[in-house]
Amino acid sequence: MKTAYRCRAYPDRSQQQVFLRTFGCVRLVWNRTLAARHACWQAERKGISYAASDRALTLMKTDPDLAFLNQVSSVPMQQTLRHQHAAFQAFFAGHARYPRFKSRRGRQSATYTRSAFRMRDRQLWLAKTAGPLRFIWTWPGVDMTALDPTSVTMTRDAAGRWFVTFRVDVPDPAPLPATGKSAGVDLGLTHFAVLSTGEKVLHPRDWERYQRRLKRYQRRLARCRKGSANRTEARVKVARAHAKVADARRDFLHKSSTALVRRFELIAVEDLNVSSMVRNRKLARAISCTGWSEFRTMLKYKAQRYGRMVVPVDRWYPSSRTCSACGHLFAALNLGIRYWTCPGCGTRHDRDINAAKNILAAGLAANACGGGVRRAGATQAQPPVKQEPRPVREGIPVS
Repeated sequence: MKTAYRCRAYPDRSQQQVFLRTFGCVRLVWNRTLAARHACWQAERKGISYAASDRALTLMKTDPDLAFLNQVSSVPMQQTLRHQHAAFQAFFAGHARYPRFKSRRGRQSATYTRSAFRMRDRQLWLAKTAGPLRFIWTWPGVDMTALDPTSVTMTRDAAGRWFVTFRVDVPDPAPLPATGKSAGVDLGLTHFAVLSTGEKVLHPRDWERYQRRLKRYQRRLARCRKGSANRTEARVKVARAHAKVADARRDFLHKSSTALVRRFELIAVEDLNVSSMVRNRKLARAISCTGWSEFRTMLKYKAQRYGRMVVPVDRWYPSSRTCSACGHLFAALNLGIRYWTCPGCGTRHDRDINAAKNILAAGLAANACGGGVRRAGATQAQPPVKQEPRPVREGIPVS
């Protein structure tokens, strides 16, 4: 199994100069190669192979105007060609969007393979640097001296923070012990998640503090003159505020997804179409800040790693309007109605808990039929949710 360990890095001034030059050369090679692919496709309707792009890189180094390319390690530049070739393969396979040009203001990275770095006695040396890179190992359960990285990626984000990522091949982890428990998860805005067990996961409130600070910095940035030093300083403050919001969200999603995977063997979750839901101007900001898509991605790979199951339930399944006790289906149920009484059996329902129970029932039915469980590919196939344990008919209670 392939995995990665990301740590905060603290390069000294000379190392920063080397890395910044390397980032610039990597960005130039990526953009020039991408522009050449555009031109070749427009003129001849043909693509460019990796071998052809590698030969073009050799010609770039012989150009007197690009002599600075020879001052940095050639490994990151060759790696960016491989990354671009893989990005186009993923695009044509329908797994990713079309590759875009890189900007100097965004996230910068350079990947070093084994020929361009060495590790000894918990120290890391990268090509063209004078001394070892200082970084903080934040994985106490992993012995760093036993690592044999296949590659190392140096990164600098828009907030000016430095990171180093070690990619390694590790044995598959042992499956988690069986618990015999299953849960349905209803994602929402009032509560981040509501479980079929009746538990409700609240939204963390620390995001609001970071978001208020972000608004203040964005107002200051809007008042700065373009191209000024004050605008550059304000832009960095905005990026740092964004980074704190993203870090807080990612930490919460990791802890929530890990807790679910440890507790339940089967997790049923609604297959929400988040990209369409954010088109609602009134709810777009709240949905985007919640991170539903990232949460589902974390659930999937953690469940696959530790021997659990994540079952997606059809987004059109009326989980909120169906009585989990008798199967009575309402014709319509406004979002403002949080509690309702079933006219068929008289059961008093919490809207979200009732939806989570129905999602669990549909997930168990789909799992019994063998559909929707851990399918490979970019898009998950929809499970056969119409094979439910109880039939559902509008306005007719079912015993």
